[in-house]
Formats: sequence, structure tokens, C-alpha cells
Amino acid sequence: MQIEPLKQKYEQILRDFYAQLRDFYTQLRAIHVDQLERKWITISMLVIGLFVGIITIDAFFHGVNPPSKVETIDSAKLHLSKEFAEDNLGVQVDAKGNVIIRMVAGRYSFFPKHIDVPAETPLTFRWVSMDVLHGVHIPMTNMSTMIVPGYVAEITTTFPKPGEYPVLCNEFCGLGHNHMWSNISVIAKEDWKAPVKAVVKGGSTNE
Repeated sequence: MQIEPLKQKYEQILRDFYAQLRDFYTQLRAIHVDQLERKWITISMLVIGLFVGIITIDAFFHGVNPPSKVETIDSAKLHLSKEFAEDNLGVQVDAKGNVIIRMVAGRYSFFPKHIDVPAETPLTFRWVSMDVLHGVHIPMTNMSTMIVPGYVAEITTTFPKPGEYPVLCNEFCGLGHNHMWSNISVIAKEDWKAPVKAVVKGGSTNE
């Protein structure tokens, strides 16, 4: 593959774009804009720049990004899947020592209803819905995401200190929405004991 022709093509595109941008700026300067309007335009552009800067900082330094992958699953057959079968739900530790929590949302509860996890430890939650659209929110963490039927929602979070953390549904899912909750007990890292696992077919583990 010859690189030089492509390079020249992209350079020409950039030159044309720069020329059009310069012409636009020249025409814009020729338009009379009242001083007060100019001031508000400047303020608006600064606000937009501020928001773009905040999004950029969150993306690069805080790890806040849109989902980078799409993982599908048959919501009607969760009980038949290896990963989200009833025996596989809850807290598990994989071969690399990573703590994985698999949860199922369904009207009107999260399953399992209660789990114990360690504080100050990265925890990867994997959520699926068995029926309709749900949302999950855990106060004092970055856990706030939608659980869309047919898709796996994955998010990694850390609980800063021991305590009791409620798990709340923040997407209206029916008449029992207000009663849809679960509970997470966060235990001091040194006191938490990993659940005993048994390796099953397919590489999954059971409690």
C-alpha cells in the first residue's frame, strides 16, 4: 500500500478545510454584531468550552466513559446461562484475584438480595435484567447505570469505607418500583473473607 498518495490527499483536505474556515471567519467578522450580543456569544462559547473540558477531564483522568463494548444476552433464558444461573449469582473471585459480582434485576428486586463485599477494593459488577428496563444507583459510589433487557451492564467501583449501602432502582419499572431495593454490606478489607468457590464447566465458579 502506497502511503504518499494518501498523505497528499489528507494534506489537501486539511488545506481546503483551513481555507474554508478562514473564509467563514472573514465573513463572520464582516457581519455587524451588537456589543451586548457579542458579549453573550462569548459567554456561551466559554460555557460550552467549560463543559467540553469537564467531559474531557472525566474521560481521561476519572475513567468516566460511554460503554466501550456491547455484550448481549437472552433475558428469557438467564436461568439457563452459565454465567447468570442462580448458583453463579453474587460475589465471586476469579483466578486472577479480581472480585466479580453478578446481579439480576427483576420486578421488583435485585438478586441476590444481600451481599458482602470488601472495602477499598475494585469491584466489577455485572448486571442483567430478566424483564424490563431497570436502573441501579448506589449512593456514595459511581454506580449509576441502566440495565437494559438483552444486554449486560458492567461497571467497576470501589466502596470507600465499611458500612451498609442501599441498592436502588432509579428507572421506573412498574407499580412496585418504589419498593425495589437490595443491600450491600461493605466489610473492612482485612476482615473480609472470599467465598469458597468450586470450579464448574466452562470456567465459571459457584459459591
